[in-house]
Amino acid sequence: MTVASIRTWYLLVLAMLTALSTMPTSYAAAASPEDNTDAAANAIRLAQANPPNRKFVDGVMTTIPMKFSAQDTHSSVEQYRDILQGIPNLDWTPNYMAETRTLKAMASKVIFRRDVWGLEFSFKPVRMIEVGVPQPSGKLQKKLIWYMVFKVTNNGNPLRHVPVKDQFDNVKFEVQQIDDLPSAPIRFFPRFVLETKDTKQKKEYLDRIIPSAIEKIAERETGGSKLYNSVEISRFDIPVTTADKDNSIWGVVTWEDVDPDTDFFSIYIDGLTNAFRYEDADENYDASSNPLAYRKYQQKTLKLNFWRPGDRLDENEREIRLGSPGEVDYEWIFR
Repeated sequence: MTVASIRTWYLLVLAMLTALSTMPTSYAAAASPEDNTDAAANAIRLAQANPPNRKFVDGVMTTIPMKFSAQDTHSSVEQYRDILQGIPNLDWTPNYMAETRTLKAMASKVIFRRDVWGLEFSFKPVRMIEVGVPQPSGKLQKKLIWYMVFKVTNNGNPLRHVPVKDQFDNVKFEVQQIDDLPSAPIRFFPRFVLETKDTKQKKEYLDRIIPSAIEKIAERETGGSKLYNSVEISRFDIPVTTADKDNSIWGVVTWEDVDPDTDFFSIYIDGLTNAFRYEDADENYDASSNPLAYRKYQQKTLKLNFWRPGDRLDENEREIRLGSPGEVDYEWIFR
């Protein structure tokens, strides 16, 4: 399965769950009463608490704040036109009332509203380490692994539609960024893709989980404190960070077999927010067919741009720099 097909199915499932959910927020599901005990909560806190053993000086970490947009908080029923497709007798011309009072006309004005949350992303520079990677033959092969140590922080304050009455008691909705409750944690289900841009053919690399590299990276970067890979980090709810307690979670993402001729590359990070959008291709629209045949889902994604002015000879991490000529260091995009 290609990276593009994996991304398409991932975004389809995420969008359907977010749009059709009847929950008041898009946060992780609440724990069952059996799990909601002091012992279970304490075990989770102990398991996910992984602050680094060493303190970093200012400038070592680059922090990307979440960029919220009011446009990400709603969708009209026209965008979900397949909802009305197939319902009989929706198209008719009334004789004694305005056409705007028909069910189809009124339904087409419905707005689906949703809360939008986001996580703050901080990272150390992209670096390299040589480790022995197990092969299908059972032997170890020395490989140069590219990696990035990061942390994610839940600062709360999601965007939310709040009903507000005007002077005539008419209710309208306003998008507000409000203080969240500590009881509303977020789960981070990340997907990291490294994309090269200057080779003969654009290449995309999904992150690889390399257990033999994690411990060495942790010893080098954080003094040996636990670093979660992109699967482990999704096991925990991330509580809201307060002035008294930092609830951030630290992780590491690794790639192998990256083209040594790469000079310009970008890292795309999905899962930092539930914001999404989609577009329908009218010429391919058929509500009875698979939505993937005419619908393109896109998730709000953080894009980090890097420049490596080197070659395949003597690859080293000192050549990797954030930002590249003619491009911003980072940007929020839909893909």
